[in-house]
Amino acid sequence: MSPTSEAPAPAGARPPKKPARIHRAWFVAAVTFVTIIGAAAFRSLPSLLIDPLHQEFGWSRGTIGAAVSINLALYGLTAPFAAALMDRYGIRRVVAVALTVIAVGSGLTVWMTAAWQLLLCWGLLVGLGSGSMALAFAATVTNRWFTARRGLVSGILTAASASGQLIFLPLLSWIVTRYEWRPAAVTVALAALAVVPFVWLLLRDHPADIGVAPYGAEEFVEKPPPVTGAARRTVTVLLKAVRTGPFWLLAGTFAICGASTNGLVQTHFVPAAHDHGMPVTAAASLLAVIGVFDVVGTIASGWFTDRFEPRRLLAVYYALRGVSLLFLPLLLAPSVHPPMIFFIVFYGLDWVATVPPTLALCREQYGEDSAIVFGWVLASHQVGAALVAFLGGVARDTFGSYDVVWYASGALCAAAALMALVIRRRPAAPVPTAALPA
Repeated sequence: MSPTSEAPAPAGARPPKKPARIHRAWFVAAVTFVTIIGAAAFRSLPSLLIDPLHQEFGWSRGTIGAAVSINLALYGLTAPFAAALMDRYGIRRVVAVALTVIAVGSGLTVWMTAAWQLLLCWGLLVGLGSGSMALAFAATVTNRWFTARRGLVSGILTAASASGQLIFLPLLSWIVTRYEWRPAAVTVALAALAVVPFVWLLLRDHPADIGVAPYGAEEFVEKPPPVTGAARRTVTVLLKAVRTGPFWLLAGTFAICGASTNGLVQTHFVPAAHDHGMPVTAAASLLAVIGVFDVVGTIASGWFTDRFEPRRLLAVYYALRGVSLLFLPLLLAPSVHPPMIFFIVFYGLDWVATVPPTLALCREQYGEDSAIVFGWVLASHQVGAALVAFLGGVARDTFGSYDVVWYASGALCAAAALMALVIRRRPAAPVPTAALPA
């Protein structure tokens, strides 16, 4: 086929348009990036709320950590069902509803007076909404709109969450310090709502909706019909995937990834640094700087994933992360000093660099069901994060410091590096899922 010729469209399909100078897939990726940034606002807040809620209501850090734990668990457990719902109802509808639920859950927290209300609003509502905005969303967009550059695009979209953290953490920490925590919760709600019009007006479900082929594809791809029985399909894919060894290794390594990032550093770094006399605004700024280098590291990891063996990349990432966590208790101090800055840069580059190679391995092993399988792998990520978010608070209440949690997480990262190396290199047969009746 010549570079300028168009592939014939299947019968009944809309004929493809002439390719634009900039493929529409990149605009869809840009809207997805901005959408995830808006949703990431809520993820910047939990670590800033632990001390204010403890002081105002007298709730233990374990109780507050339980709300964060529910949030993180639902973030992961909702993701595979959200991926199937996107196949049934379309990306735009699912994401718009998810952003609205996030806004409602965050906004209602300003009136809470009891711990169960924190569990309901921040744990249940924000957890369900954010789960539908999880990395399965990025995986669905990448799989539908891109044939080439998938590793790079998955890295860019993964970095969007860190970019949101970078934008909102300094702002929210300033609001919490100057005006207390309620205005910060309202800011998160407004940020989520502000993204809804962009999603509804600019995001498209499939390249066929506008008559183009996916980026890098030589032939037009007809839009598949809506897949009914979304919940049943999600469970069916899981039941088939759990019979394969790579699924358990990917789920295990990603659970440790979540435990050592979202569950530990994102939730407990600010209060841990404050325990050592560091001002909250300074600690939050350091966490935001992690977000700066996370963007660089994740995009670079996507580029590496297109060129190098993803198993080896995962092993290197987990090993380096474990070493850095073992040194962190020695670096916490009342002021920011060069070794701490080195840790922030080093850890930031590795924060979610694991996502592009994990996505690539899911795609290699499970084919067309890879987005749903990755949703379940992401669920394990968030279960690991949820456990450590809760246990970290309990450890602080019990031992008076977070040291034992840093050391335990470092050891878990070493185990994850070994698990990544034993994932078999030979691709497994795809896990086909027949169309199911409604």
